[in-house]
Amino acid sequence: MIKKALLNVALLSIVISWMPGVTAAPITTTAFGHNSTAEYVNAPHMPYANPNAPTGGTLSLEARGTFNAANKWMTTGVAVTGTDYLYDTLMTGSLNEAFTMYPQLATGVTYDPEDASWIIYHVDPKAKFWDGTPVTSADVKATYDALLTKGPMFIRSYLGDIKEIQTLDKQRVKFVFVSGDNKEILLTVGQFPVFAKMSIDSSFEKISLTPLMGSGPYKLGRVDAGRSVSYVRDPNYWGRDLMVNRGRYNFDMIKFVYYQSDEVAFEGFKSGQYRFRPENKAANWATGYNFRAVKAGMIHKESISSQNPVPMQGLVMNMRRPIFQDIRVREALTAAYDFEWMNKTLFHGQYERLQSFFYGSELAATGTPSAQEMQVLTPLLAELEPMQRQAVVAEWQLPISDGGGFNRDGSLAARQLLLDAGFYYKDMHLYQPDGRPAKIEMLMTGDTMGRVLLPYLRNLQRLGFDVTLRQVDGPQYAERKRRFDYDMTVDVFAQSLSPGAEQATFWGSAAADEVGNYNTIGIKNPAIDKVITALSNAKSRDEIVLYTQVLDRLLRSGHYLVPLYGKSKTTVAYWNQYRHAENLPTNAVGVDYWWVDKQAEARVDKYLRK
Repeated sequence: MIKKALLNVALLSIVISWMPGVTAAPITTTAFGHNSTAEYVNAPHMPYANPNAPTGGTLSLEARGTFNAANKWMTTGVAVTGTDYLYDTLMTGSLNEAFTMYPQLATGVTYDPEDASWIIYHVDPKAKFWDGTPVTSADVKATYDALLTKGPMFIRSYLGDIKEIQTLDKQRVKFVFVSGDNKEILLTVGQFPVFAKMSIDSSFEKISLTPLMGSGPYKLGRVDAGRSVSYVRDPNYWGRDLMVNRGRYNFDMIKFVYYQSDEVAFEGFKSGQYRFRPENKAANWATGYNFRAVKAGMIHKESISSQNPVPMQGLVMNMRRPIFQDIRVREALTAAYDFEWMNKTLFHGQYERLQSFFYGSELAATGTPSAQEMQVLTPLLAELEPMQRQAVVAEWQLPISDGGGFNRDGSLAARQLLLDAGFYYKDMHLYQPDGRPAKIEMLMTGDTMGRVLLPYLRNLQRLGFDVTLRQVDGPQYAERKRRFDYDMTVDVFAQSLSPGAEQATFWGSAAADEVGNYNTIGIKNPAIDKVITALSNAKSRDEIVLYTQVLDRLLRSGHYLVPLYGKSKTTVAYWNQYRHAENLPTNAVGVDYWWVDKQAEARVDKYLRK
């Protein structure tokens, strides 16, 4: 009853704050959302959790490549997979809501609904690091100071609105922002892991397999260099009874087994080297699960729906290269991609063409712009080049081939676009307007994308391009991508249901010049910058949807990448020892809330010993 009364007071404060002529007073609340209401503020646990789930067993998954560090928040080294299990954040999100935060390290926040230039997070006095020392505001300040001065560039950009971090006392830390325009930043600063100040001071930038001191549910366990890494559940974890953690973190161990290729990884799954596999290869899903363990009922396949946008996977064109400056060239490269043939021949018809950067969600732009969208777009049209201006107000549709493998219409359209851009043919080769050969290098790592890129490469060669496919190892690929040293490469842009300031790191002009940022395309478009700013300052859910749909139209019409393929559902395969609640989250698989059926695990173990 006391909690309910306090909540009513908080809600009343919010109502009063929006009444005309009434000055709002700062309010303190335990949970809050960005232009949304926290639905589960009084819930005993999350609706997709089983608070009575048994604990024990091992969750084992695959990882790709290699590693040499335990800290993914510095600018050097290759971090092990899974380090997020080591750390708590001030608040944690809901997997059923767009952008709503609930207490984890912080018991709540104090903020002014009319002044978004500051927020105070209240650190839980019960919060403890692994060594038993309390988590304090000094640790929070030291963490964010390190991220802002020593962290990856995309993080510095994402947190760029932070002006100052103040420790008011041991439990209260105040974030002061450069302005009150970005209300999203109030929640954003609650999303990052908190490290012990002591370990930050001594080893933040040190490439080491000793992690920074954390307070999370798992500790780093056995590390088998280049092969696997394990995390073991901390029996003394301070936060196990928090509402967001009830029915969560049920596995005694979480293990990642490393492989250099998907083919070898799949064989490892078949033999039980790891037992939970998100299946991202259509051929495997369609025809690969016919081995003995499947027939014996030891493997379970499941397609899990999600309301989240499907990650945009595309072959990006590095606009820092002169050859991609002309939009007609970029559109030609898109026309040369034959999705229908690839989907039929390589993917067993299981994939969808991504017509949107927010495909499969309410954020995707559809049809022609609405009246509200046109109000936003109209002042921006003059800043767009003619082809983009025309495409941004039209109904969007990527080229469709007949699936026969020749893509005649697409090739003819691409050829004409190239000629219109001033390209010309001589001795059966294609040349740029300045006389240089039309030469492109596609950069890739691993061998998963090779079979997808090679048919596309041949299409470009038929158009006259001198195209090569360059495969490099993981560390070299990461460094070249960090320095934007490529012509074309595959990138994936994952989105949430509440896009905001982070869009500047993907598409913003400033990010295009910041080494290590996420603007791998190198987009510098003032219209896109303005829409991102408006999106960051959105005052309602309707405005978030509106500005995101406008952003979607601008990105599509710029032909900045060749959209490849995706799926609206997540497909997973797992040895029949894992269980989950009947109601899975709407926005994620939520494997952190799954558990092991110990009797079923014993049957699997017995089967694998045969």
